Amino acid sequence: MEENRIKEQVRLCYKALADKKATDITVIDISELSVVADYFIIASAENVRQTEALCDNVEEMLGRAGYECRQIEGKSSGNWILMDYNDVIVHIFDKENRLFYDIERIWKDGRRVVDISEL
Repeated sequence: MEENRIKEQVRLCYKALADKKATDITVIDISELSVVADYFIIASAENVRQTEALCDNVEEMLGRAGYECRQIEGKSSGNWILMDYNDVIVHIFDKENRLFYDIERIWKDGRRVVDISEL
């Protein structure tokens, strides 16, 4: 049951990001690598205003589904927003910071979820 809820969170996050035109949305299953979370979702935005809109949409959509965000970091700067939903962590970057931090490289041993509908 818990696994289904986590996967639902991932699908909702993905949809919330896609609805607000996030680019290069990447989902990485890190459940075998870390106790921090089961999934990382990484997305890019064109500017600070869009990073904030993406964050707000994720928070609203997941909130309506009964998921509470444990913590949000970086919303005031808008360059890298981290949203912690316990088992799912959402990273929203501007393009420059996404290239600089390169989280996909750091978590390259995780399994990339290519088709979100497979969850």
